[in-house]
Amino acid sequence: MNIPISSGSAMGKIVRASRKAQGIRQDDAAGSIGVSENFLGKVERGSESVQWGKLFQVLEGLGIRVMVDVPEDVAAHLDAVGSKGLS
Repeated sequence: MNIPISSGSAMGKIVRASRKAQGIRQDDAAGSIGVSENFLGKVERGSESVQWGKLFQVLEGLGIRVMVDVPEDVAAHLDAVGSKGLS
């Protein structure tokens, strides 16, 4: 399912819903993903000051994929400069 994200708060709601749908407590999820419970709580509350690397670690750990819908001219520019480093 594709869900538009326009804020940290929206991402936090998705992370919390994903964790709860999997029946995982916050402390257990944090431990298995390799982040602190405090950090996972910040993500779930939509804090605007989370670290990108750790955020993507949480998303991957919960099975959440992030895709960005860009205009065609941006996609063409990425193709021209080589988008191998995007993943």
